[in-house]
Amino acid sequence: MSVIRMHRGFGRRVCLSLFALVVAVMMATEPVYAAVSKTSPSVAESENPYTIEIDTEQPVLKLYRNGQLYRAWHVALGKSQTQTPVGDWQIVDKQKDWGGGFGTRWLGLNVPWGTYGIHGTNQPTSIGRFASHGCVRMKNRDVEQLFDIVPIGTRVVIHGNPLAHLRTLEYGNIGADVRLVQQRLQAEGYYRDDCKGVFDAPTQFALVYFQITHGLPMDGQVTTDDYRALHLIK
Repeated sequence: MSVIRMHRGFGRRVCLSLFALVVAVMMATEPVYAAVSKTSPSVAESENPYTIEIDTEQPVLKLYRNGQLYRAWHVALGKSQTQTPVGDWQIVDKQKDWGGGFGTRWLGLNVPWGTYGIHGTNQPTSIGRFASHGCVRMKNRDVEQLFDIVPIGTRVVIHGNPLAHLRTLEYGNIGADVRLVQQRLQAEGYYRDDCKGVFDAPTQFALVYFQITHGLPMDGQVTTDDYRALHLIK
């Protein structure tokens, strides 16, 4: 039985080595493209005076108008296992009367790795707690007020530490922590795709290549040693 395990481990290492070699060749031969500047905001965006800010350590949604605090509401945020997505987002969708756990209003965000939004609830006792699957819950009367105030395109800044609940990352994981790792791999020149917060094949390619060049276990997973080597933790 020990011989079988040895062969399996050897085969995995060989596969990952070939895997990383292909990535290295691809990265060395990939053409370099000129950076493309972002288009200027539309008139509607530039005239929108509202910004929403949320701190993942404090379940309160703050609405700013022209840079000044305008309104604030208590909300419910994600549990430690299903965190509210840290990042700089926009409201891209507004819907009424979804009902059930979504309450009377829905304001969808452009989070690339899943469906997240600000919405009402049929569990008002959860407000003020960390109780959701990642969305921002509000009392129905509160989200109705917010819905009527802010237009599509409103900026939503969710502050927090994506690594507050450190976990081992592997293929298939999603989240702001995955996006942070992608951004760091990109900054180091190992990753060239969009940082969408999805641990996909290109992410694993880049990670394995990083692990090889830094003398780390070549397992395709982000562990504590990898976080340290990426200078994400001390």
